Amino acid sequence: MSLFELNLLHVLHVASLVVLLAFTVYAFAAQPESRKRVMIITGIATLLALVTGIRMWQGMFGFVMATWVIVKLVCWLALSALAGIGYRKRNSAGALISVILGIATLALVMVYWKP
Repeated sequence: MSLFELNLLHVLHVASLVVLLAFTVYAFAAQPESRKRVMIITGIATLLALVTGIRMWQGMFGFVMATWVIVKLVCWLALSALAGIGYRKRNSAGALISVILGIATLALVMVYWKP
């Protein structure tokens, strides 16, 4: 994997996760009419995050299964699900946004700690 590809993957990965987090939190406050657009955007962002993450995992670690990879995949799956939940569970938005921030923090810790 070239340095250019690695840097490009990092930028795309982080940008897609920022979009995913922003629109997931937005889903808790958005009008119900915006559901389709928000779900399309979060779907594209989550797919881009998954694809770039898997390619970086393959290029840098050769698909070596580790605990941090499993934790990050579970975090990705949970964040992907929470956008749709945001439109249905508006009364518990505060708690779920705290869960979103906790999941994002856990995934970020796994990037640097790698247990």
